[in-house]
Amino acid sequence: MYAIVDIETTGGKFNEEGITEIAIHKFDGHTVVDQFITLVNPEREIQEFVVKLTGINSKMLVNAPKFHEIAKRIIEITKDCFIVAHNANFDYRILKTEYKRLGYNYLRDTICTVALSKKLIPEAPSHSLGKLCKTLGIPMTDRHRANGDALATVQLFKLLLEKDTDKRILQQNVTYFDSRTITEKLNSLIDKAPEVSGVFYLHNGDGKILFMGRGKNIKKEINKIFIKTSSRAQKIQEKVTNFTYEATGNELLTRLKYYTELDVLNPKYNLRKPKKNISNINFQHGNMVLIDQGRTIEENSVILIENDQVTGYGFTNLALQENKLDILKNIITPIENKLMAKNIIKNYLNRNKVHEIIRF
Repeated sequence: MYAIVDIETTGGKFNEEGITEIAIHKFDGHTVVDQFITLVNPEREIQEFVVKLTGINSKMLVNAPKFHEIAKRIIEITKDCFIVAHNANFDYRILKTEYKRLGYNYLRDTICTVALSKKLIPEAPSHSLGKLCKTLGIPMTDRHRANGDALATVQLFKLLLEKDTDKRILQQNVTYFDSRTITEKLNSLIDKAPEVSGVFYLHNGDGKILFMGRGKNIKKEINKIFIKTSSRAQKIQEKVTNFTYEATGNELLTRLKYYTELDVLNPKYNLRKPKKNISNINFQHGNMVLIDQGRTIEENSVILIENDQVTGYGFTNLALQENKLDILKNIITPIENKLMAKNIIKNYLNRNKVHEIIRF
Protein backbone atom coordinates (compact mmCIF):
# COMPACT_ATOMS: atom_id res chain seq x y z
CA MET A 1 0.00 0.00 0.00
CA TYR A 2 1.11 3.54 -0.75
CA ALA A 3 0.15 6.81 0.93
CA ILE A 4 0.59 9.48 -1.73
CA VAL A 5 1.13 12.76 0.09
CA ASP A 6 1.37 16.43 -0.74
CA ILE A 7 1.87 19.12 1.88
CA GLU A 8 1.77 22.90 1.73
CA THR A 9 3.64 24.78 4.45
CA THR A 10 4.16 28.24 5.92
CA GLY A 11 7.74 28.46 4.66
CA GLY A 12 10.45 29.68 7.02
CA LYS A 13 13.51 28.34 8.77
CA PHE A 14 14.46 24.70 8.32
CA ASN A 15 12.39 22.50 10.65
CA GLU A 16 10.36 25.47 11.90
CA GLU A 17 7.80 25.34 9.08
CA GLY A 18 4.18 24.52 9.83
CA ILE A 19 1.63 22.64 7.69
CA THR A 20 -1.14 24.73 6.10
CA GLU A 21 -2.71 21.99 3.96
CA ILE A 22 -2.31 18.24 3.53
CA ALA A 23 -3.73 15.70 1.10
CA ILE A 24 -3.21 11.94 1.42
CA HIS A 25 -4.49 9.36 -1.08
CA LYS A 26 -4.14 5.74 0.00
CA PHE A 27 -3.31 3.81 -3.16
CA ASP A 28 -3.14 0.03 -3.62
CA GLY A 29 -1.24 0.19 -6.90
CA HIS A 30 -4.44 0.32 -8.92
CA THR A 31 -7.00 2.60 -7.29
CA VAL A 32 -7.34 5.06 -4.43
CA VAL A 33 -8.98 3.24 -1.52
CA ASP A 34 -9.03 6.06 1.05
CA GLN A 35 -8.24 9.75 1.23
CA PHE A 36 -7.76 12.57 3.71
CA ILE A 37 -7.69 16.23 2.68
CA THR A 38 -7.76 19.25 4.96
CA LEU A 39 -6.49 22.74 5.60
CA VAL A 40 -4.42 22.98 8.80
CA ASN A 41 -4.00 25.84 11.25
CA PRO A 42 -0.19 26.06 11.58
CA GLU A 43 -0.30 28.39 14.59
CA ARG A 44 2.39 30.55 12.99
CA GLU A 45 2.71 33.17 10.28
CA ILE A 46 2.73 32.24 6.59
CA GLN A 47 5.50 33.83 4.56
CA GLU A 48 4.26 36.25 1.93
CA PHE A 49 5.82 34.46 -1.04
CA VAL A 50 4.03 31.25 0.04
CA VAL A 51 0.69 33.08 0.19
CA LYS A 52 1.24 34.27 -3.38
CA LEU A 53 2.27 30.78 -4.54
CA THR A 54 -0.53 28.75 -2.92
CA GLY A 55 -3.28 31.30 -2.33
CA ILE A 56 -3.56 30.06 1.25
CA ASN A 57 -3.61 32.90 3.80
CA SER A 58 -3.99 33.04 7.58
CA LYS A 59 -7.66 34.08 7.45
CA MET A 60 -8.51 30.85 5.64
CA LEU A 61 -6.95 28.80 8.44
CA VAL A 62 -8.50 30.40 11.54
CA ASN A 63 -11.12 27.66 11.89
CA ALA A 64 -9.04 24.85 10.37
CA PRO A 65 -7.97 21.98 12.66
CA LYS A 66 -4.56 22.17 14.29
CA PHE A 67 -2.09 19.40 13.60
CA HIS A 68 -2.61 17.63 16.91
CA GLU A 69 -6.30 17.30 16.00
CA ILE A 70 -5.56 15.39 12.78
CA ALA A 71 -2.40 13.55 13.88
CA LYS A 72 -4.22 10.30 14.72
CA ARG A 73 -6.02 10.23 11.34
CA ILE A 74 -2.71 10.63 9.47
CA ILE A 75 -1.13 7.79 11.46
CA GLU A 76 -4.12 5.55 10.64
CA ILE A 77 -4.28 6.28 6.90
CA THR A 78 -0.52 5.89 6.43
CA LYS A 79 -0.13 2.76 8.59
CA ASP A 80 1.77 -0.03 6.78
CA CYS A 81 2.20 2.25 3.76
CA PHE A 82 5.13 3.69 1.88
CA ILE A 83 4.99 7.49 1.90
CA VAL A 84 5.09 8.53 -1.76
CA ALA A 85 5.64 12.17 -2.72
CA HIS A 86 7.18 14.32 -5.41
CA ASN A 87 10.27 15.20 -3.35
CA ALA A 88 9.59 12.74 -0.52
CA ASN A 89 12.47 14.11 1.58
CA PHE A 90 10.53 17.34 2.08
CA ASP A 91 7.05 15.98 2.83
CA TYR A 92 8.32 13.23 5.13
CA ARG A 93 10.57 15.68 7.00
CA ILE A 94 7.64 18.04 7.57
CA LEU A 95 5.49 15.21 8.95
CA LYS A 96 8.29 13.99 11.23
CA THR A 97 8.80 17.54 12.50
CA GLU A 98 5.12 18.00 13.34
CA TYR A 99 4.99 14.69 15.20
CA LYS A 100 8.24 15.45 17.00
CA ARG A 101 6.57 18.59 18.42
CA LEU A 102 3.93 16.27 19.84
CA GLY A 103 6.56 13.96 21.33
CA TYR A 104 5.85 11.14 18.84
CA ASN A 105 8.40 9.44 16.59
CA TYR A 106 6.69 9.10 13.19
CA LEU A 107 8.47 6.46 11.06
CA ARG A 108 7.59 5.44 7.51
CA ASP A 109 9.59 4.22 4.54
CA THR A 110 9.49 6.60 1.56
CA ILE A 111 9.52 6.61 -2.23
CA CYS A 112 10.33 9.77 -4.19
CA THR A 113 8.67 10.20 -7.58
CA VAL A 114 11.31 12.75 -8.59
CA ALA A 115 14.04 10.11 -8.28
CA LEU A 116 11.87 7.44 -9.93
CA SER A 117 10.97 9.66 -12.88
CA LYS A 118 14.60 10.58 -13.49
CA LYS A 119 15.48 6.91 -13.87
CA LEU A 120 12.37 5.76 -15.73
CA ILE A 121 11.80 8.88 -17.89
CA PRO A 122 15.31 10.32 -18.26
CA GLU A 123 14.41 11.98 -21.56
CA ALA A 124 11.89 14.36 -19.91
CA PRO A 125 13.05 18.00 -20.29
CA SER A 126 12.17 18.66 -16.63
CA HIS A 127 11.26 16.53 -13.63
CA SER A 128 9.36 19.19 -11.71
CA LEU A 129 5.80 18.03 -11.10
CA GLY A 130 4.09 20.62 -13.29
CA LYS A 131 6.38 20.26 -16.31
CA LEU A 132 6.60 16.48 -16.01
CA CYS A 133 2.81 16.16 -15.97
CA LYS A 134 2.59 18.42 -19.02
CA THR A 135 5.13 16.23 -20.85
CA LEU A 136 3.19 13.08 -19.95
CA GLY A 137 -0.27 14.51 -20.61
CA ILE A 138 -1.37 14.19 -16.98
CA PRO A 139 -4.07 16.80 -16.24
CA MET A 140 -3.39 19.17 -13.34
CA THR A 141 -5.79 21.37 -11.43
CA ASP A 142 -5.17 23.55 -8.38
CA ARG A 143 -1.40 23.69 -8.88
CA HIS A 144 0.49 24.32 -5.61
CA ARG A 145 -2.52 23.18 -3.59
CA ALA A 146 -2.18 19.92 -1.69
CA ASN A 147 -5.00 17.94 -3.30
CA GLY A 148 -4.31 19.13 -6.85
CA ASP A 149 -0.64 18.17 -6.59
CA ALA A 150 -1.43 14.90 -4.77
CA LEU A 151 -3.91 13.79 -7.45
CA ALA A 152 -1.34 14.52 -10.16
CA THR A 153 1.26 12.54 -8.18
CA VAL A 154 -1.16 9.58 -8.00
CA GLN A 155 -1.41 9.51 -11.79
CA LEU A 156 2.33 10.00 -12.19
CA PHE A 157 3.13 7.19 -9.73
CA LYS A 158 0.69 4.86 -11.48
CA LEU A 159 2.48 5.50 -14.77
CA LEU A 160 5.90 4.97 -13.15
CA LEU A 161 4.76 1.64 -11.68
CA GLU A 162 3.74 0.54 -15.15
CA LYS A 163 7.07 1.56 -16.65
CA ASP A 164 9.05 -0.23 -13.94
CA THR A 165 7.90 -3.67 -15.07
CA ASP A 166 10.17 -5.73 -12.82
CA LYS A 167 9.97 -3.22 -9.93
CA ARG A 168 13.75 -3.26 -9.71
CA ILE A 169 14.10 0.52 -9.91
CA LEU A 170 11.24 1.03 -7.46
CA GLN A 171 12.94 -1.18 -4.89
CA GLN A 172 16.24 0.62 -5.37
CA ASN A 173 14.57 3.96 -4.62
CA VAL A 174 12.91 3.08 -1.34
CA THR A 175 14.43 5.10 1.50
CA TYR A 176 14.10 3.29 4.81
CA PHE A 177 13.42 5.33 7.91
CA ASP A 178 16.07 3.62 10.00
CA SER A 179 18.85 4.97 7.80
CA ARG A 180 17.59 8.52 7.57
CA THR A 181 20.00 10.96 9.20
CA ILE A 182 19.85 13.91 6.80
CA THR A 183 17.59 16.04 9.00
CA GLU A 184 19.78 15.60 12.07
CA LYS A 185 22.90 16.38 10.05
CA LEU A 186 21.49 19.58 8.54
CA ASN A 187 20.16 20.75 11.91
CA SER A 188 23.60 20.27 13.42
CA LEU A 189 25.26 22.30 10.68
CA ILE A 190 22.74 25.14 10.97
CA ASP A 191 23.23 25.26 14.74
CA LYS A 192 26.97 25.79 14.21
CA ALA A 193 26.64 28.43 11.49
CA PRO A 194 27.52 32.03 12.47
CA GLU A 195 25.29 35.06 11.96
CA VAL A 196 27.96 37.17 10.26
CA SER A 197 28.53 38.69 6.85
CA GLY A 198 30.81 36.76 4.51
CA VAL A 199 31.21 33.79 2.21
CA PHE A 200 30.73 30.12 3.08
CA TYR A 201 31.73 26.77 1.60
CA LEU A 202 29.77 23.52 1.89
CA HIS A 203 32.03 20.44 1.87
CA ASN A 204 31.45 16.74 1.26
CA GLY A 205 33.01 13.92 3.30
CA ASP A 206 36.28 14.23 1.37
CA GLY A 207 36.52 17.95 2.08
CA LYS A 208 35.73 18.92 -1.51
CA ILE A 209 33.70 22.12 -1.90
CA LEU A 210 30.22 21.29 -3.22
CA PHE A 211 28.77 24.79 -3.08
CA MET A 212 29.90 28.32 -2.30
CA GLY A 213 27.53 31.01 -1.05
CA ARG A 214 27.54 34.52 0.37
CA GLY A 215 25.36 36.90 2.34
CA LYS A 216 24.93 39.36 5.18
CA ASN A 217 23.99 36.48 7.49
CA ILE A 218 25.75 33.17 6.76
CA LYS A 219 23.42 31.21 9.04
CA LYS A 220 20.36 32.40 7.12
CA GLU A 221 21.97 31.71 3.76
CA ILE A 222 22.92 28.14 4.70
CA ASN A 223 19.39 27.63 6.04
CA LYS A 224 17.97 28.73 2.67
CA ILE A 225 19.97 26.01 0.91
CA PHE A 226 18.75 23.41 3.40
CA ILE A 227 15.03 24.20 2.98
CA LYS A 228 15.05 24.32 -0.83
CA THR A 229 13.44 21.39 -2.62
CA SER A 230 15.08 21.54 -6.05
CA SER A 231 17.03 18.48 -7.19
CA ARG A 232 20.26 20.49 -6.96
CA ALA A 233 19.52 21.49 -3.36
CA GLN A 234 18.62 17.90 -2.44
CA LYS A 235 21.96 16.66 -3.75
CA ILE A 236 23.77 19.27 -1.68
CA GLN A 237 21.75 18.32 1.41
CA GLU A 238 22.54 14.65 0.90
CA LYS A 239 26.27 15.09 0.32
CA VAL A 240 27.23 17.96 2.65
CA THR A 241 29.03 16.95 5.84
CA ASN A 242 30.60 20.23 6.94
CA PHE A 243 31.01 23.90 6.15
CA THR A 244 33.71 26.51 6.47
CA TYR A 245 33.35 30.26 6.16
CA GLU A 246 35.25 33.51 5.94
CA ALA A 247 33.80 36.61 7.55
CA THR A 248 34.19 39.86 5.61
CA GLY A 249 32.38 42.51 7.64
CA ASN A 250 30.88 44.34 4.67
CA GLU A 251 29.02 43.82 1.40
CA LEU A 252 31.75 44.96 -1.01
CA LEU A 253 34.36 42.55 0.29
CA THR A 254 31.75 39.78 0.36
CA ARG A 255 31.03 40.33 -3.33
CA LEU A 256 34.71 40.63 -4.20
CA LYS A 257 35.70 37.38 -2.47
CA TYR A 258 32.68 35.49 -3.75
CA TYR A 259 32.99 36.25 -7.44
CA THR A 260 36.78 36.08 -7.70
CA GLU A 261 36.96 32.80 -5.75
CA LEU A 262 34.00 31.25 -7.57
CA ASP A 263 35.94 31.36 -10.81
CA VAL A 264 38.89 29.59 -9.21
CA LEU A 265 37.07 27.02 -7.04
CA ASN A 266 34.34 26.16 -9.58
CA PRO A 267 32.12 24.23 -7.08
CA LYS A 268 29.98 21.50 -8.64
CA TYR A 269 26.57 22.78 -7.51
CA ASN A 270 26.92 26.51 -8.09
CA LEU A 271 24.82 27.69 -11.01
CA ARG A 272 26.79 29.30 -13.78
CA LYS A 273 25.37 32.56 -15.10
CA PRO A 274 26.53 33.96 -18.45
CA LYS A 275 29.25 36.52 -17.84
CA LYS A 276 28.29 40.10 -18.56
CA ASN A 277 30.53 42.23 -20.72
CA ILE A 278 33.51 43.20 -18.61
CA SER A 279 35.02 46.60 -19.38
CA ASN A 280 38.42 47.98 -18.46
CA ILE A 281 37.29 51.53 -17.76
CA ASN A 282 39.67 53.15 -15.31
CA PHE A 283 38.86 54.28 -11.79
CA GLN A 284 38.52 58.01 -11.22
CA HIS A 285 41.61 57.72 -9.04
CA GLY A 286 44.13 55.07 -10.06
CA ASN A 287 45.90 54.83 -6.70
CA MET A 288 43.78 54.50 -3.59
CA VAL A 289 42.80 52.42 -0.59
CA LEU A 290 39.14 51.65 0.04
CA ILE A 291 38.44 51.36 3.77
CA ASP A 292 35.30 49.82 5.25
CA GLN A 293 34.05 47.96 8.31
CA GLY A 294 36.05 44.86 9.17
CA ARG A 295 35.11 41.63 10.91
CA THR A 296 35.11 43.26 14.35
CA ILE A 297 34.28 46.75 15.61
CA GLU A 298 37.92 47.79 15.97
CA GLU A 299 39.01 46.36 12.62
CA ASN A 300 38.96 47.80 9.09
CA SER A 301 38.82 45.99 5.79
CA VAL A 302 41.03 47.44 3.08
CA ILE A 303 41.20 47.08 -0.69
CA LEU A 304 44.36 48.34 -2.39
CA ILE A 305 44.21 49.77 -5.91
CA GLU A 306 47.47 50.67 -7.65
CA ASN A 307 47.93 51.97 -11.19
CA ASP A 308 44.23 51.33 -11.85
CA GLN A 309 44.55 47.64 -10.91
CA VAL A 310 43.07 45.92 -7.85
CA THR A 311 46.12 44.61 -6.02
CA GLY A 312 44.38 42.81 -3.17
CA TYR A 313 42.44 43.04 0.09
CA GLY A 314 43.06 42.54 3.78
CA PHE A 315 42.17 43.48 7.35
CA THR A 316 43.99 45.78 9.74
CA ASN A 317 43.65 47.62 13.04
CA LEU A 318 46.11 50.32 11.95
CA ALA A 319 45.07 53.92 11.38
CA LEU A 320 45.90 53.98 7.68
CA GLN A 321 47.84 56.85 6.20
CA GLU A 322 49.99 57.15 3.12
CA ASN A 323 53.13 56.29 5.09
CA LYS A 324 51.60 52.97 6.09
CA LEU A 325 51.23 51.69 2.52
CA ASP A 326 54.30 49.45 2.79
CA ILE A 327 52.74 47.69 5.77
CA LEU A 328 49.45 47.38 3.90
CA LYS A 329 51.16 45.70 0.95
CA ASN A 330 52.54 43.08 3.30
CA ILE A 331 49.18 42.09 4.77
CA ILE A 332 46.92 42.02 1.74
CA THR A 333 45.76 38.88 -0.05
CA PRO A 334 46.56 39.25 -3.76
CA ILE A 335 43.77 39.06 -6.34
CA GLU A 336 44.48 37.16 -9.54
CA ASN A 337 41.47 38.14 -11.68
CA LYS A 338 42.14 41.85 -11.59
CA LEU A 339 39.74 42.77 -14.38
CA MET A 340 36.79 41.03 -12.70
CA ALA A 341 37.70 42.62 -9.37
CA LYS A 342 37.86 46.03 -11.02
CA ASN A 343 34.36 45.64 -12.44
CA ILE A 344 32.91 44.38 -9.15
CA ILE A 345 34.32 47.36 -7.27
CA LYS A 346 33.33 49.93 -9.90
CA ASN A 347 29.75 48.59 -10.05
CA TYR A 348 29.52 48.70 -6.27
CA LEU A 349 30.92 52.25 -5.98
CA ASN A 350 28.46 53.48 -8.60
CA ARG A 351 25.59 52.64 -6.21
CA ASN A 352 27.14 52.63 -2.74
CA LYS A 353 29.72 54.33 -0.56
CA VAL A 354 32.56 52.88 1.47
CA HIS A 355 33.57 54.22 4.87
CA GLU A 356 36.70 56.05 3.64
CA ILE A 357 38.92 56.43 0.58
CA ILE A 358 42.61 57.36 0.86
CA ARG A 359 44.15 58.53 -2.42
CA PHE A 360 47.89 58.56 -2.96
